[in-house]
Amino acid sequence: MTALSLDLTKHIWSAIGGDADAADVVSFKGAGGLASAYPVTDLACAAVATAALSIGELIRLGGSGPRSIAVDRVLSSIWFGTSLRPMGWTVPTAWDAIAGDYRTRDGWIRLHTNAPHHRAAAERVLSTHGGKEAVAHAVAEWKKADLEAAIVESGGCAAEMRSTEAWQQHPQGQAVAAEPLAHIRATPSSAAPRLSVHAARPLKGLKVLDLTRVLAGPVATRFLAGYGADVLRVDPPDWDEPGVVPEVTLGKRCARLDLCEASDRARFEALLSQTDILLHGYRPDALDGLGYGAANRRKLSPRLIDICLDAYGWSGPWAARRGFDSLVQMSTGIAEYGMRWRNAERPVPLPVQALDHATGYLMAAVAVRAVVKRLEWGNGTEVRLSLARTAKLLIDQQRDVVEAELAAETEADWSAATEDTDWGKARRVRPPVEIDGAPMQWAHPARRLGSADPRWF
Repeated sequence: MTALSLDLTKHIWSAIGGDADAADVVSFKGAGGLASAYPVTDLACAAVATAALSIGELIRLGGSGPRSIAVDRVLSSIWFGTSLRPMGWTVPTAWDAIAGDYRTRDGWIRLHTNAPHHRAAAERVLSTHGGKEAVAHAVAEWKKADLEAAIVESGGCAAEMRSTEAWQQHPQGQAVAAEPLAHIRATPSSAAPRLSVHAARPLKGLKVLDLTRVLAGPVATRFLAGYGADVLRVDPPDWDEPGVVPEVTLGKRCARLDLCEASDRARFEALLSQTDILLHGYRPDALDGLGYGAANRRKLSPRLIDICLDAYGWSGPWAARRGFDSLVQMSTGIAEYGMRWRNAERPVPLPVQALDHATGYLMAAVAVRAVVKRLEWGNGTEVRLSLARTAKLLIDQQRDVVEAELAAETEADWSAATEDTDWGKARRVRPPVEIDGAPMQWAHPARRLGSADPRWF
């Protein structure tokens, strides 16, 4: 449904301040879509196209003419899953042993336990330290709303399965529905604009500080790295996410800092003072609690483009709630509608973590558009996005139309070159978009977290 892909592209591009007619340079290749109650492939194509449009806008600002943009439906759908094809090794599972959907006394709930402290919170509430069977037995004694509330109160992550109608009536659903797709605010700056736009590598010279985790933020910074940005990811000393790091650290350098230590805080502040784009996905008050609220970030870097993500939106009673793609799908009714659409006996999520990936490309798009505005006017920008608001975008496009399946992936969809990752050789699926004269390519293979020094080159 390439017409829907284009309509969605125009809608998203307009929502972030672009001219809808500019999307006419985009073409979509291929047919079919991922099997879902929702147009996931069209969302993937539109999100990728929107990010590419921002690159095209920057190239034009640098003096080059309009560039054609071609988005591939098959490749976009694959990149919304995983782009990595290991050669002789395997990526660890992304899921903890007890993460998943469980039946309660009155419906379904999803437990997200990938982080050790989130698993510990669920086990405290359920009074169990066994495996999936023991957890299922304990969950069955609860009502879903009570268990969700108890786990969240204990510092964990859980979401009861709601219908879309129930979500629309929920105070948080109503709050999210009233929010824009992206909150965008220009911030004053006395710093002079700087950046020479290289047509082939349009983000070359930009320093991107990545404080994000699974999965939207890392997708955004991977895209920015693909067009030449110097991306430095910074993690705490004890953080790891082995199931996704080989996928999302492509093109980046990865360092560690402990922001509770004075020496590391000094190094972080030195980094931030030179940063062009900061992306962070902590809960809204996390950086504030460390002394790095929005005002302090701007003080350290007056020209800063500050991109922030959360799960459940920026207003309403759940504005500070922990969340992940799979939980937002449960809360907003996506998994429940999928269950009814498939006539299944348990929740049916999207075939990929589309909320994460789509939001990641939107983060990249607003970041690059903010670069354009900084070059034109000299201002910084603050942007806030959420998985829940992206979910609304998808839910609003729900169609009772079954598309033909996408063509099966073949080795022809892979890049010719091998990638020497820190885990072994691999190949990547070819990039999902082609911008005339500006190929997407990465300067670094995927690396382990903490493998680089926390400094700019």
